This record gives sequence, structure tokens and C-alpha cells, in this order.
Amino acid sequence: MKNSNVILGVLGGVAVGAIAGILFAPAKGTKTRKRIMKKGNDYTKELKNKFGELYNGINTKYENVMEDAKEFASDHQEK
Repeated sequence: MKNSNVILGVLGGVAVGAIAGILFAPAKGTKTRKRIMKKGNDYTKELKNKFGELYNGINTKYENVMEDAKEFASDHQEK
């Protein structure tokens, strides 16, 4: 599964969860809003972590490709 699909799924889940929480909340409005804010903050942290993992993965692959390219160029210059 592509990382962009995962991110879209997380964002969609956050939106649906927030709406459902508002519509079916048995608690007072202030308490419900606090819970929604907490969940939103939790999802935001999770999303930031996912973006960080994605960035680190891309960065590692980029560094590997650059190293391979340098080795390839070095090997073929000597011949």
C-alpha cells in the first residue's frame, strides 16, 4: 500500500471519528470538545510520526542511490 493512501486513510478516519463523536456524544459539549481535541492531537502526532518515517525512508533510499552512483562512476572512470 502506498504511503499516500495510508495518510489519506488516517485523515479520513480522523474526520469521520470527529463527526461521529459530535453526533453521538452523551457527554456535555465542553467535555465532548475536550475529548475531540485530545483525539485530534493524538492523530496529529501519529501523522507527524508517519511523515517522519516516510521522510527518513526516502532520505535513506536517496543516499543509497547517490552512493551507488558515485561507486559506478568511480569504477568506470578508472577503466
